[in-house]
Amino acid sequence: MGTMSALETIEVSLPDGTRKSLPAGSTALDLAQGIGSRLAKAAVAAVVDGVETDLTAALGAGAKVSIITAESDAGRHVLRHSTAHVMAQAVVQLFVGAKFTIGPAIEDGFYYDFELPGGKTFSDTDLAAITEKMREIIKADQSFTRDEMSAKAALELFADQPYKCEIITRVTSGSADGTDASEVQGGDVVSVYRNTDSFVDLCRGPHVPTTGKLGHFALMKVAGAYWRGNEKGPMLQRIYGTAWESKAALEEHITRLAEAEKRDHRRLAVEMDLLSFPSELGGGLAVWHPKGGIVRKLMEDYSRHRHQNGGYQFVFTPHLANAELFETSGHLHFYKDGMYPPMEMDNGTYYPKPMNCPMHCLIYRDRQRSYRELPLRLFELGTVYRYERAGTLHGLLRIRGFTQDDSHIFCTEDQMADEITSLLDFVISVLRKFGFEDFEFKLSTRDPEKSVGSDEIWEKATTALREALHRHGVEYSVKEGDAAFYGPKIDIDVRDAIGRKWQLSTIQCDFNLPERFKLEYIGSDNGRHQPIMLHRALFGSVERFFGVLLEHYGGAFPTWLAPVQVRVLPVTSGHEPYAAKLITQLLRAGFRVDTSVADEQLGKRIRSAKLERIPYVLVVGDDDVANETVGVNPRGGEVIRDVKFADFMKQLQDETADATIDVSGIVL
Repeated sequence: MGTMSALETIEVSLPDGTRKSLPAGSTALDLAQGIGSRLAKAAVAAVVDGVETDLTAALGAGAKVSIITAESDAGRHVLRHSTAHVMAQAVVQLFVGAKFTIGPAIEDGFYYDFELPGGKTFSDTDLAAITEKMREIIKADQSFTRDEMSAKAALELFADQPYKCEIITRVTSGSADGTDASEVQGGDVVSVYRNTDSFVDLCRGPHVPTTGKLGHFALMKVAGAYWRGNEKGPMLQRIYGTAWESKAALEEHITRLAEAEKRDHRRLAVEMDLLSFPSELGGGLAVWHPKGGIVRKLMEDYSRHRHQNGGYQFVFTPHLANAELFETSGHLHFYKDGMYPPMEMDNGTYYPKPMNCPMHCLIYRDRQRSYRELPLRLFELGTVYRYERAGTLHGLLRIRGFTQDDSHIFCTEDQMADEITSLLDFVISVLRKFGFEDFEFKLSTRDPEKSVGSDEIWEKATTALREALHRHGVEYSVKEGDAAFYGPKIDIDVRDAIGRKWQLSTIQCDFNLPERFKLEYIGSDNGRHQPIMLHRALFGSVERFFGVLLEHYGGAFPTWLAPVQVRVLPVTSGHEPYAAKLITQLLRAGFRVDTSVADEQLGKRIRSAKLERIPYVLVVGDDDVANETVGVNPRGGEVIRDVKFADFMKQLQDETADATIDVSGIVL
């Protein structure tokens, strides 16, 4: 009897260390209900012994369990993945013969790719019908039921779904990629989920217990997508959607999307005459117009100024290099798919460079180095070229040719912690200069199966990164096993004015390149030692940072960064000499100023200046000429008349006093 009683209950532990006794066979949902009805209602999945699991899976004795709730990032991921499955179910029921491929959750939403019979494409009317069918499925409160089977059985089950069969075959043969891994785990056991007897989908899970847990969703748009991103493969139809834990959260997201559309940097770049993407150049390549060029120059000049004052030495490297360099660095092994094709020359094979770091290693290695020279900080605004597939290109945010504000610091192990702390200060101060205040820090740690370097040096580097974060007193999340193969890193995300997250800056430790390039320094013991190499980009890329900045400000750059700071508008042609006098004084004081002569109505000229988001419009008429005043029309503010021009100049100087960059005399 005693043995039987022990088997009737199990004990599990919660994240805070609390232990709970439950009847044998209890699930994570039973556990949540035992803790409280509110938790059970919010629960969508669980983490059991570190693995995300369905709420309906039975718990084992001694399990460590945490409940995933709908409003958490992990919970939203489950909601979105489950909603993607419901969308696939609706599509195959509405479109007989439809083939479905993959349907992952993505940031703020989900998508699913389909191949429709006869090359059909989805219309807006189809999206409305799919939405209605999804609501029927959700209202039916169908259970998500997990099943596991052999690969052979799965191939038979999905015999009429060729894309699912391809995924199963690749996974079970060991040739899977990230696309496959998101759908199903490796090995010979394949997991599937059923909503009804008529619909089954290949999936790792977890999912919500029933479709009734869903409902706050919207289908957003249809786009074309190549299977596996291969332009030579089949063209599929991709439906994008979004799903949230509540109606309020969904509505807030829809509002944010509308605001994001207004701020789209591609549209603003045209409106403000900043840059363009001529088709003659090819995809993913931009040309900068004079006004965009001014902002870019200001960004780059500020970066140069900060690096010069921060003890960095400026270097320059060519745009292409012999293949031997990238064989030594490992890029031809690890990164070849992201590189442009080779150019065969009479003296060898050359590639456009995808990274600046190998060339910086050559600069370090050019002569013997002493410990007295370290840390050696090299800086370059270096243009690199990476092949991005056509379907992934997105204005300046995903581009093929871009410039990195690239720094590489060579230091000793003992210097590493202080250098990383200093780098973190540097990164945060630069991001704040450009108007970002809300940061998220992520520490990526080693994957023992995919890394180089000793346990000891990995521990030292990871500890140095942690110490730097602790010194700054910042909260951070840990991404276990997400480090690059050559060392741990800190990624820094910023939130923009409408709450979107952007990953911009990175600090990385590297043990790989110093080893590959045989980098050394002579230590105080007269022995030869290998330096640590720290990679650091503040902007990430100048182009992407510009795009993020443009959207963050909605084109309304702060005065110090605006391409045109002041526009002077004479009311009539008779006021133009006075306007010219003001322009001369503003230019001499170092401000960027232009004018629009009185050949159009004043109201139209003011509206044009507002569209260009110019910080200050000065209107001058008869009284202003007589009294040396101006009418100040500030961006986003009320018009102030009869302002002494000298007072306006003083205000402008005070506002831009910390720009730190001498750009006097720039005429637009």
